[in-house]
Amino acid sequence: MEAMGLNEIREKYLSFFESKGHLRLPSFSLVPRNDPSILLINAGMTPLKPYFTGAETPPSLRVTTCQKCIRTPDIERVGKTSRHGTYFEMLGNFSFGDYFKQEVIPWAWEFCTEVLKLPQERLFVTVYQDDDEAYDIWNKEVGLDQSKIFRMGKEDNFWEHGTGPCGPCSEIFFDRGEDKGCGSENCQVGCDCDRFVEFWNLVFTQYNREEDGSYTPLAKKNIDTGGGLERFACIMQDVDNLFEVDTIRSILDEVCRLTGRKYGSNEQDDTAIRVMTDHIRSTTMMISDGILPSNEGRGYVLRRLLRRAARFGRLLGLTEPFLHELSQLVIRESGEAYPELAARAEHIRKVIHTEETRFAETVQQGMSVLEDYIAQAKASGRIELSGADVFKLHDTYGFPFDLTREIAAEQGITIDEAGFHVEMDKQKKMARQALKDKAGSAWGGMTLPESVDRSQKTTFTGYDVLEDESEIIAVLAVSDSGDSLIELEEAPAGQAVTVITVRTPFYASSGGQTGDIGIMRTDDAMMTVEDTTKTADGIWLHAAIVESGVVRKGDLANLQVDVKARLDTARNHTVTHILHKALRERLGDHVAQAGSSVSSDRLRFDFNHYQALTPEDKEFVERRVNEIILANMPVKTEIMSVDEARASGAMALFDEKYGDTVRVVSVGDYSQELCGGTHLKQSTEACQFRLVSESGVAAGVRRIEAVTGPLAYQASHEDNKSIHEAASLLKCSPEDLSSKLSVLLERTKQLEKALEAELAKQAANAAGDLAGEAESLADGVKMVAARIQAPDMDKLRQSADGIRDKIGSGVVALAAESEGKVMWVVMATKDVVARGVHAGKLIKEAASITGGGGGGRPDMAQAGGKDASRIDEALDRVRTLVKEIF
Repeated sequence: MEAMGLNEIREKYLSFFESKGHLRLPSFSLVPRNDPSILLINAGMTPLKPYFTGAETPPSLRVTTCQKCIRTPDIERVGKTSRHGTYFEMLGNFSFGDYFKQEVIPWAWEFCTEVLKLPQERLFVTVYQDDDEAYDIWNKEVGLDQSKIFRMGKEDNFWEHGTGPCGPCSEIFFDRGEDKGCGSENCQVGCDCDRFVEFWNLVFTQYNREEDGSYTPLAKKNIDTGGGLERFACIMQDVDNLFEVDTIRSILDEVCRLTGRKYGSNEQDDTAIRVMTDHIRSTTMMISDGILPSNEGRGYVLRRLLRRAARFGRLLGLTEPFLHELSQLVIRESGEAYPELAARAEHIRKVIHTEETRFAETVQQGMSVLEDYIAQAKASGRIELSGADVFKLHDTYGFPFDLTREIAAEQGITIDEAGFHVEMDKQKKMARQALKDKAGSAWGGMTLPESVDRSQKTTFTGYDVLEDESEIIAVLAVSDSGDSLIELEEAPAGQAVTVITVRTPFYASSGGQTGDIGIMRTDDAMMTVEDTTKTADGIWLHAAIVESGVVRKGDLANLQVDVKARLDTARNHTVTHILHKALRERLGDHVAQAGSSVSSDRLRFDFNHYQALTPEDKEFVERRVNEIILANMPVKTEIMSVDEARASGAMALFDEKYGDTVRVVSVGDYSQELCGGTHLKQSTEACQFRLVSESGVAAGVRRIEAVTGPLAYQASHEDNKSIHEAASLLKCSPEDLSSKLSVLLERTKQLEKALEAELAKQAANAAGDLAGEAESLADGVKMVAARIQAPDMDKLRQSADGIRDKIGSGVVALAAESEGKVMWVVMATKDVVARGVHAGKLIKEAASITGGGGGGRPDMAQAGGKDASRIDEALDRVRTLVKEIF
């Protein structure tokens, strides 16, 4: 057989199955769609599960893919051996009720022997022990000798996962040669040694496992095959492990060049080199699929991989960011197969560089603390770090738990994981309680009374009308004890109630949009609806105040939504969709909604992005949103299936669960999103968009707050008013305001510089005067303990520096008062430190007298205080302490 590159093998496989009538699909994103059971795609068939279960219709009954996969359960093993990796590609061909064993087994043999030209004498297969059909196809139709076919038990050759579709499988093995074996005379397929490597698994899904453990034949049988691309490449290139495969080896070689290390020289260096090589492949692929570093979920997996690679880089001397440049080699090696890599190359580089920089700051803060903890543990004979210390590293310094565990293990120290989780649970409980206390809602945590029929869902009519009539089927209020809801037959004026009706035009708070407000009238009462929410059962709850009369269960009510509030909310919601698209246009396709809040007075939009928006970014976004508003685009809502919505290109939160049908809101041909909210009819109804603020709310998450309509006009009006007032004060026109301010700022800068020079001159003179008045102690030692004028700690420290330099040998203790607070600096020359003076201890005494605290090194310390009236007393104490030494 001839050597074949990894990229070539991938293309030959996909082309081969295309020739067999398969539709070639691009790799699905590493982010699962509608599958909360996993964080990341970890097998070739995982994204195809909806086709196998019948939940979705496949685009073809025959499909072939090369799927990107991430597996991280044994991340700490990656690097320590050459067998483990977090990123791999899975080749697969699939049949959804079309062909079966009769076709797939001969095709697999044909690909192996005729396309890859693997020597037939080195190929072996296994089948399930009771699968005579597969055995006969291999033996009689393919012509494989019986000595090369092994029957295996359920544990090895039967695929099932609980109840549901399952079936036997057949695996193909390659004999790597006796020199790779264990030397045993009984060495054969199934042996634990490295001689026989399994590289392709053909799964025959032909049964359904029932609840009682029995197996029922499926009416439509499926084929699910999976072969690791890297394993194929190891065989075709005759190398021992994935790190020797051509595309991966090129990355490894670049790591060696960057670090100046030679792979294979020593195990410690090899571990670090393998970690960096593997993790940069994983992280590059994850970021290209829109994942950003964070502290939870798949974002945490990404952060952990990046930081682990960066730490191993630091161990080999790479203290400056380097992974962002290494990612570009990954892109070059895999860009042809995955074009999204090249399209997002700059985004990938920026995300990694930002995370590397943040990690460097974290390491600088936390590493010395961790080293102290480890040293203290060793000194006291302990082999475990306490859970409290590990939690402090995590909570105070942002030092990742996994990194702490790994670094400690390298020093032979374990960590108290149970104790760590106890501390973490305490923090979570405190946060939950704080949230509960903050909520302050009398309705919080209360459930509907048993008397309310939960099966009678409310009919929402508010997409079409803003006024409707309906029977009141329940009137609820908080019990006298305040801990539960009770049902009332009637409620008088002044009563706070929650009203349930059969139908309603009031939108209930969901999807980030606040609930409608308005008025509800019966023949005998009028209520103000202050909020609208709904239960998980689909029952609308109108929180209202009875303004007049008496409201009764069974009354016919007229429900009127506040038209202005609804319109203002619709403005903000429609513009949120336009804003989302504008951000993606400017920043890239990685931008995705991470949260939103839409009300009548503002919009808030959280989105994934790795850095603050530049002034140019904000200008572009604001201008682009207003362009779309003024283009008078129609805003349309269509009801369609989830499959149709995806096919149309509609954006969605694909981690969310959707029903059989969804609402797709389109703003012309510009924006298209799945959304259940209320919207405008034309984009011009939004009138105007003003970006109020842009900020960070979490690692990798940015927030924009904005206003539309009348409030946008008001913001513009206030800005214009402020500009004219400022111009009037400076006696210039609004057009000249910028240049006038520039002149004034430059003049102010010059004056401040001159003032600073004068203050420095005065401080130097004062230092000279104080040095000349220094008190002489024994052996030529001098002491200055004085109260001086200083605007801040920097100036106080400069004065102390000057005095210390002038006295030659001695102690300087200075205090100053600024804005009611006390500042302290104590300095000591090296010779007096050697004789027992400790500036940190002296300042601790002084600061405590003035109601503060602080400390520092033996030669220099600084502190603060609150009581300036006791400065002189504190200075006397310092003098006494110094004189006790001299």
